Amino acid sequence: MSTLKKTLRDSRWARWLALACLVVPMFASYFFDDMFSSLSELFKNPEILELGWDMADYGFYASGYSFLCIWGGLIICGALLDKFGVRLVGSIFVGMMAGGAALVTFAISAGFAPEKSLTIAYIGCMLFGLGSEIAGVSVTRSIAKWFKGKNMALAMGLQLAIARFGTATAILIAPMIVTQKASGEIYTLADTNKPALIGLAVIAIGVLLWAVFVAMDARFDRQTGETDKVETAEEDKFKISDIWKVLSNPRFLMIAVLCVTFYCCVIRFKKFGVSILLPLFGVNLDIATVLLAMIPFFTILFTPLFGALVDKVGKATTWMIVGSGMVLISHLIITFAPQGVPGYAYVAIALLGIGYSLVPSAMWPSVPKIIPEKNLGTAYSLIYWVQNLGMWAVPIYVGRIFTRTITQAGNHVQEVQAAIYAEYIFILLGVVAVAVALMLYFSSKRNPLLKLDEPAQK
Repeated sequence: MSTLKKTLRDSRWARWLALACLVVPMFASYFFDDMFSSLSELFKNPEILELGWDMADYGFYASGYSFLCIWGGLIICGALLDKFGVRLVGSIFVGMMAGGAALVTFAISAGFAPEKSLTIAYIGCMLFGLGSEIAGVSVTRSIAKWFKGKNMALAMGLQLAIARFGTATAILIAPMIVTQKASGEIYTLADTNKPALIGLAVIAIGVLLWAVFVAMDARFDRQTGETDKVETAEEDKFKISDIWKVLSNPRFLMIAVLCVTFYCCVIRFKKFGVSILLPLFGVNLDIATVLLAMIPFFTILFTPLFGALVDKVGKATTWMIVGSGMVLISHLIITFAPQGVPGYAYVAIALLGIGYSLVPSAMWPSVPKIIPEKNLGTAYSLIYWVQNLGMWAVPIYVGRIFTRTITQAGNHVQEVQAAIYAEYIFILLGVVAVAVALMLYFSSKRNPLLKLDEPAQK
């Protein structure tokens, strides 16, 4: 009797070891990206920072993550992944992520003048951002390969949950390691670079584990005689005309606009959340940090549940409206609720976290229903491109609002005004997100053959 040859993928421990090696780099990436989110309050008073950055500088630095992505980096590097394989290209971009993080850490630790440190840190953040994005694509493709026919949904859900736990960890521990000083006391470089040093150490561990995965993946391919490159039929190869086919689809444009406006309402809000919540609700730094950390914790809890809900009952466009509406209501509460009442902040953040879980659960599975499979790679790349365009622009404008409005350090009235003016941007984005979700809902009603609102299985 013949027996099938077993491979590494057939071993349960090997699959989960591969997943463990893949999730740590993503945890580290999310941690490093959000290491200053709960410290943004410090940049209101650059005179107490040896680093010397103000809020406009902080917003400019944060925008660097998306700079290379919006100049075609995502699309070009995605094509490189297909052509040369995950092991080679993924390793290059995991290395770029680590190198960019190291450059940022060097810039904020070396004692340069503020302009010079900001320039070097921005370049580092650009490299870190593109490296992180392509590393994320590499991780997702690798999980799909190793868990094909197994617990793929569970594995991908765990990867996303652990990555977002990196955000929550950064938000919670940054104020613990950069302890609040007495009024007028200076935050030295040795104080403010601590989160970066920790993040860089975790990234280094992630790089080592990625190397372990690469060795496992190479052995797996030797066992099967396969390759990690994508073999594409001639008719399915990328053509410039594919971009126009995607962009000429009105429902794709709706999803792309919904994606950028919705995600900016949440992800870019996090970058300034503490500086907004502190003056508006009169909470202390510890409470504001906990509030901000609630956002990723809500997504860890609710995203899998809402994904199952959309699979079971459908109504995807309705859930997009509900989720976008919850995020808009959240920002309206933050802006217009009675000031100095912390209870409103908890309600607003809860709505933000739940909405942040609901919309992606309905939005991302809708893309394959409106775009042919051969154009899906192009479609997702274009969506990420539009998303990163907003991610680049919004923190620049919000940072400038804080710097221009707060002309006197510690002036509570100016801090409140700056927070409200910043919230107007998020409210405007929320209004657009709700309007586009409504347009998608009515478009779905007019085109029932697309089955946008049908469950995964009838």
